[in-house]
Amino acid sequence: MGRKPSNRPTSFDIAYRAGVSQPTVSRALRGSPSISEATRKRIETIARELNYSVDKNASSLRSKRTNTIALLFFEEDTPGDSKINPFFLAMLGAITRHSAKRGLDLLISFQRMEDDWHVRYLDSHRADGLILLGYGDYTLYRSRLRDLVEHGTHFVRWGAVDDPAFGAAIGSDNVQAGRMAGEHLLDQGHRRIAFLGQADEHYPEFADRYGGLCEALDAAGIAPDEALRRDTISHEDLGRAAMQDILDAGTRFDAVFAASDLIALGAMAALRSAGKRIPEDVAVIGFDDLPAAAMASPGLTTIAQDMRAAGERLIDALLARIEERAPPSPLIGTRLIVRESTMPG
Repeated sequence: MGRKPSNRPTSFDIAYRAGVSQPTVSRALRGSPSISEATRKRIETIARELNYSVDKNASSLRSKRTNTIALLFFEEDTPGDSKINPFFLAMLGAITRHSAKRGLDLLISFQRMEDDWHVRYLDSHRADGLILLGYGDYTLYRSRLRDLVEHGTHFVRWGAVDDPAFGAAIGSDNVQAGRMAGEHLLDQGHRRIAFLGQADEHYPEFADRYGGLCEALDAAGIAPDEALRRDTISHEDLGRAAMQDILDAGTRFDAVFAASDLIALGAMAALRSAGKRIPEDVAVIGFDDLPAAAMASPGLTTIAQDMRAAGERLIDALLARIEERAPPSPLIGTRLIVRESTMPG
């Protein structure tokens, strides 16, 4: 957009005149439905004024499909050597199988958020599109998503689905899932429910889960108690520290809703060390249904996300972006898995 018109008009010259990005010009001139009618007409008018004609050979080269997609995992800033949330690794099988079913080759790469990973994929033709899993602090992630949107990169991400300005997203209905968790604990007679998870704009999925819990409490005539909430991200050690902080504060509670299974497993360790019986003294519920949840002692009650549907929906949503079709529904269903951590044996 900072380039002045040259003697031989190009799509960059049109973008300069129209005040849009070059990929927007390309999509408008090939009639993409993703471009508004007003913007398309403005771009077509400028193209006629500049006597611009499409380079058919270049256009054909750019539009050639590789039938390859790239799956990018992002390392998270957590203690220890494990930088990839096992929840995303659990999704990998479904993505791999559905890619093969759709006749797609799948590239898998691990990235650091601070690296210029997006530059290597912008207009590089290494893949037709990207699937993004894991991001940590969403406020830092958004700037990279904005770059991808500006450059017309086809991508879909797993996460919060209420931010369409930053690309297509597939995710669970976290508010409904949080409400489900709260209602289950309330049905067991619990009234002082602690929440462990950073529930703010940095981690919008955790915020939605906490919002659902608050809705369940409000419906039962119980005001959420900020003294029973601790910010933490998804790691066992951090979950244990957050639980210990509430224990040390001496605040009374009879149940814990953790925003992830990893946090819940850490919380259970802290409770056991404090001599608390689970679920007799404190009930615990997690989120994700990792394999470790079923193997915990006692077994961890949790909210399961449909991994198969998630993997398939990510692939289908990305193909819809590439082929400029209407996307599938962005929301994936969840279900409650009841185990011994909330139900006495």
